[in-house]
Amino acid sequence: MCTAVSFKTDDFYFGRTLDHDVTFGEQVTITPRSFPFHFKHEKTIKDHYAIIGMAHIAEGYPLYYDAVNEKGLCIAGLNFTQSAVYRDFEEGKHNASQSELIPWILSKCKNVSEATALLEKTNVCEIPFSDELGVAKLHWLIADKDRAVTVEAVAEGLKIYENPVGVLTNEPPFDRQLFGLNNYMSLSPKEPTNSFSKELPLKIYSRGMGAMGLPGDLSSASRFVRASFIKMNSASGSSEPESVSQFFHILNSVSQPRGCCNLGGGKYEITVYTSCCNADKGIYYYTTYENSGVCAVTMKNEDLDGNELICYPLIDKMQTFLQN
Repeated sequence: MCTAVSFKTDDFYFGRTLDHDVTFGEQVTITPRSFPFHFKHEKTIKDHYAIIGMAHIAEGYPLYYDAVNEKGLCIAGLNFTQSAVYRDFEEGKHNASQSELIPWILSKCKNVSEATALLEKTNVCEIPFSDELGVAKLHWLIADKDRAVTVEAVAEGLKIYENPVGVLTNEPPFDRQLFGLNNYMSLSPKEPTNSFSKELPLKIYSRGMGAMGLPGDLSSASRFVRASFIKMNSASGSSEPESVSQFFHILNSVSQPRGCCNLGGGKYEITVYTSCCNADKGIYYYTTYENSGVCAVTMKNEDLDGNELICYPLIDKMQTFLQN
């Protein structure tokens, strides 16, 4: 289970939590412009926008979880296990599997408008990356500095929803998640007023009571409400340190500590990593479950005209600054 968020101050930021009970050796991965992207049913793309994001490398291929290209277009894929339905090969359309969708979009498109136009001609098909790796059931948050959409392949076909909150979690389908916010329209970051009864002398006894009723559990529906409320009411400075710090605070509100989501058999879902990418500058920040210190990789410090992947293993052990 995961949460993805887009956020804007002077620059545009995008990131997510990856919540799971295992890790897959993911690395911060830069794909330079001449790395050949091979596809099962489409022509190889040898010349494309540079990309940075978090990926598992399989057979030399970057399987991105979340990524941004050098034009500032961002995508994150999140579990959508109950509702995702992929199709068989379809004549007359581009055919891309779920494992290919992020490079398919980010290699070709510079903004959400171009991405949605390409997706309208694309069939997300049921093709495993390999015999060892199954087909992940996902949906996607796609965003740039001006617009965000949610993309879902479901039984009715490929649906593209405008996403006015710039937030995505998991189930249920996005239109139902967005409708659910109607149940929380009375929440406010301000102090509440007594509308319960004029006959009762009800008083404020604590700060933050305007948000009473904000769900605090770890379900995807509740995380969507909580992340949306916190993001939409977020007040951040515009500097890079202030913006990045605020972004991590937004996503930390939905992080999962070990023990609170018990999967049985001694397994627990935790927030494996949290990412925040400055999409304008190509800086990928991250923290891990054991290392809450912010680490960063800058795409523009690398040779982006190359043809080989550039990978940085995660610094996943706690880093402590000793002051005395």
